[in-house]
Amino acid sequence: MIPESMIGKQIKSLRTARNLTLEALAALTGYTKGYLSKVENSDRSPPVSTLIVIAKALGVTVSQIFEEEAPGGRCSLMRRDERRLMVRHGAAFGYAYEPLAHNYPDKKMEPAILTIPVQGTEKTVFQHEGEEMLLVLEGTLQFCHGETEYVLEAGDCVYFDSGIPHSVRCLSPRDVKCVMVIYVP
Repeated sequence: MIPESMIGKQIKSLRTARNLTLEALAALTGYTKGYLSKVENSDRSPPVSTLIVIAKALGVTVSQIFEEEAPGGRCSLMRRDERRLMVRHGAAFGYAYEPLAHNYPDKKMEPAILTIPVQGTEKTVFQHEGEEMLLVLEGTLQFCHGETEYVLEAGDCVYFDSGIPHSVRCLSPRDVKCVMVIYVP
């Protein structure tokens, strides 16, 4: 896995290898040219849902952006010690993300362990095409979906339309750990 600081350079490399301009990638993703430029220059660390949209526009998987995907069969086993932690920093993101199936080729879903810190950062609202699932493993989480707020505790699971604005916030005295699965058609 490449370091988080290199993700932008990998995206730029994949884009230029396909002879796409930033304008063309912006048209394919719906993101602005300015935002994509910040991503490529590692000024912005995009959430996983954004990486999925960019990857699809480039005709690759998120795992290929992370330089993780290995050719193989139709089954992927990831041992606990094989997981790689991706940490998001800055005002907008403070969560940690551990991909759970990086070596499965052409996958339709992105499963991960998501850790939401106690000392939360600025509330960030996400919205992207597709569906998502969160299963809380540890802690208590505030989950907002549209205008509705839910409190989820260990063992609770929510499956939702990710096209509706959504956000999460830690409510417990320790970090919240979740299994997250994102599907973007």
